[in-house]
Amino acid sequence: MTTSLAQRIEANPANDVALDGISARFCDALAALRPEDIPADVLHTVKLFVLDTMGVIGGAARAPGIAEINGRISRWDSAGSATGLITGLRHSPPHAALVNGAAAHALDFDDMHDPARIHSFCVILPAILAAAEDMGNVDGKTFLLGLTVAAEAHARLGYTCYNSLGKGWHPTMTLGVLAGALGIGRMLGLRDAKMLDAFGLAAHQVCGSAQSMLDGVLAKRLGAGLAARGAVTAAFLAADGVTGPFRPLEGNAGLFKLQERDEVRPEELFKGLGELWQTRDYSFKPFPCCRCKHTTIALAFDLRARGIRPEQIIETTIHLPQVNFQTVGGAYEPERDSIVHAQFNVAYGFARALIDGAVDLRSYTRPAITDPGVTALAARVRAVSDPGEPPTAMGPSRIDLRLADGTDLQICGRHVPGSPELPLSEAQILDKFRGCMNFGLDLAPSALDPFIERVMGLETLPDIRLLVEAFPAVAGRRGV
Repeated sequence: MTTSLAQRIEANPANDVALDGISARFCDALAALRPEDIPADVLHTVKLFVLDTMGVIGGAARAPGIAEINGRISRWDSAGSATGLITGLRHSPPHAALVNGAAAHALDFDDMHDPARIHSFCVILPAILAAAEDMGNVDGKTFLLGLTVAAEAHARLGYTCYNSLGKGWHPTMTLGVLAGALGIGRMLGLRDAKMLDAFGLAAHQVCGSAQSMLDGVLAKRLGAGLAARGAVTAAFLAADGVTGPFRPLEGNAGLFKLQERDEVRPEELFKGLGELWQTRDYSFKPFPCCRCKHTTIALAFDLRARGIRPEQIIETTIHLPQVNFQTVGGAYEPERDSIVHAQFNVAYGFARALIDGAVDLRSYTRPAITDPGVTALAARVRAVSDPGEPPTAMGPSRIDLRLADGTDLQICGRHVPGSPELPLSEAQILDKFRGCMNFGLDLAPSALDPFIERVMGLETLPDIRLLVEAFPAVAGRRGV
């Protein structure tokens, strides 16, 4: 298990000469990043995403499926070196990453990189947090470095595999396991062959069919947890000397050919790496539902502000780019009584926004998802694919309305709320954190200020375990 990287490549020459060694070069470039390379504004953004993600985890405490996942893992594994944030129980690092990752993704309120079409911190934060707890004495700067490396890797892989979702993959999972392993690898100080082994072992675990979101089932929530679990496993086994595929991207059975069918832009992996920070382009979600319908929700608010009411509407047609349409464009079926189906349905989101003037965590609970007024309006909504838009575009939405008085009305939007073009303020991000923690854990906003201060001072922490111990659900259970 100690064969050098050079020896392994020489013994197994790549068949694709144009891409030969791209996996190793990507790993080497990320392993070379140092804390001092990261601009202050990028570090500040990463800290805000830590806070945002931990808030969403707390908010998911009562989300369907989360108690069941935590319960099963607790029965199997209750004496490890890492922490389930909702329960405060100890688990092995892979299982802690799994339960926290599932919770981070359950409300569909986690971050999004719109052009790369990935949620990232729901995978990389649970993975890197579990790894840091197990390692011990990981200071805040090292932890933030691992997170930033992972976030950059995930975004760049998303740009490279630009139509992954269109092929039926969920790139949060398929690419997140790779990114998480690289972030942990950087935190562990892996270099050369071992960093590539971590990448290859993560690729060996790539999974993530998008069918769970299309079917509106609880497995969707589990996906981020499975990717986080795989990232932890890959990085630590690589550190222990287990070798992984060394052409995980470019090989004949690698990600590019197997999952992505050679529909890739490999140059995106290196474009401005170390100078152009993709982490700046992540978005904070303002609505707890699929990102593909956020522009439509904002347009519904606009219509409501103009005085349009449900009883005036005879017919609504929502025009979406192809991938958005295939993700959220089906008819709304209230008889399924499925929160996940509601999260991934543009007709429900439009109706809820127009009627309530708000889309929040309460919008995606029972019995709200079968509210007769909302479902009646959703039944008069039809989504279609817009051939005039790039298939993988996230932002565009056009709504055509036919009103009872014979008026035809059209409204369009191109930018997604919460994106760099329409960013949330820092005050809104903090309010979102407080709202999530109140929703899931019944915590008053004033009780959260010490934890907010700890997150925003992460770079000063001598041991990241102090962050875990301060998380309110953990602190309450342990009497901290």
